[in-house]
Amino acid sequence: MNIVVSIKQVPDTTEVRINPETNTLIRDGVPSIVNPFDMYAIEEAIRLKERFGGTTTVITMGPPQAKEALRTAISMGIDEGILVSDRAFAGSDTWATSLTLAATIRKLGNIDLIICGKQAMDGDTAQVGPGIAEHLQIPFVAYVKKVEDVNNGIIRVQRLMEEGYDVIEMPLPALITVVKEINEPRIPSLKGLMRAKKFEPKVFTANDLAVNPDEIGLKGSPTLVTRIFTPQPKGKGEILSGTIEHQVETLISKLREQKII
Repeated sequence: MNIVVSIKQVPDTTEVRINPETNTLIRDGVPSIVNPFDMYAIEEAIRLKERFGGTTTVITMGPPQAKEALRTAISMGIDEGILVSDRAFAGSDTWATSLTLAATIRKLGNIDLIICGKQAMDGDTAQVGPGIAEHLQIPFVAYVKKVEDVNNGIIRVQRLMEEGYDVIEMPLPALITVVKEINEPRIPSLKGLMRAKKFEPKVFTANDLAVNPDEIGLKGSPTLVTRIFTPQPKGKGEILSGTIEHQVETLISKLREQKII
């Protein structure tokens, strides 16, 4: 079984900065990590290879520094890594990103399963994984908590729901997005770390993917961020005391003072 894992390098949450002119994240020179949910996707790909055989490839779209995310995956045991990098991809929204990644997977060919993390912690849209499946016209299941079996071209998974889980079967090739309940990412071995240190990924550019320049990057993004800002801190809260009746009366009085009710 040939598995592709799509991952994203995201800014460290303590170092997020915004370009006020473009309303996009400033990534150059900012400490970055592999999106936490993608770590579970990487681990699940390795486990499925150990169970069913095959190959694992991780792909990521981003600037040259994103190859460090690929090295993290290689250190864990992924076989190969592809960096999708070109200035033409800059400013891509989830539509343009999923289109570009789908073109990358199509170029690789002969893929049975695509695994993505549930969502990226910088955008939190959870749209790229399903978007890739839509561009490739293959079935997908989101919020997968367990892969039960893969047999005769059929994958059976458990999809996490609010009050339990669904068991779903679908034909391969297919795409799943995974939640943290699916596994516990492994710690890289010394051998894996040494391999990752020497690893240099293949780089795919816009020309390599033969994508329409009007459908990628900022130009190909139908969504537009018109304003982004850090919310101003509000006044500190107040803890009410006394009986329930007294607290309710006090709360109503304060809401009336603020003309909220």
